Amino acid sequence: MFTGIIETLGEVKNIQKNNSNIDFTFKSDFTQELKIDQSVAHNGVCLTVVSIEDDNYTVTAIQETLDKTNLGNLKTGDLINLERGMRMNAHLDGHIVQGHVDQTAVCEKIEDQDGSWKFTFRYSPEQKNVTIEKGSITINGVSLTVVDSELDAFSVAIIPFTYEHTTFKYIKVGDTVNLEFDVIGKYVKRLMQLS
Repeated sequence: MFTGIIETLGEVKNIQKNNSNIDFTFKSDFTQELKIDQSVAHNGVCLTVVSIEDDNYTVTAIQETLDKTNLGNLKTGDLINLERGMRMNAHLDGHIVQGHVDQTAVCEKIEDQDGSWKFTFRYSPEQKNVTIEKGSITINGVSLTVVDSELDAFSVAIIPFTYEHTTFKYIKVGDTVNLEFDVIGKYVKRLMQLS
């Protein structure tokens, strides 16, 4: 369980193919505080720490994860958003994030709004995932509020702090991002399907 409040950025140090899986090695500010078998969200994807060496740690992404996320696009030297699992006695500053990416989206437009930025993303409507205005969405692990909502697109407003402390400052038009839709909305959608 996560909150979507990014702790730090991690740098991709090594990418190793392992049968159909990929082992990713990252360098981060909190590596020394990690332990084997701990869950960490990487661009919103919950992965398990399998080894630690100095300031680097390694996680394994299976084929299903690679198929549903943007992790397969990573290259050595890339930066990603990192968040450790939520502590149950901590404040929930973002929203409930599971670390289970539903699908990806493509950045369609970035508008400089003189002190903030408006990012618009478009995604495939086939899975029938939905957003609502003022609802929650997770983009590359970042908890955000939806500004505009369409059937296959939405926008979010990014404040300077979020822009500077996450990978939003590196996102360009055409880039692919991970989406996790609001878990409450997903349950409502499923209940409606069963009615």
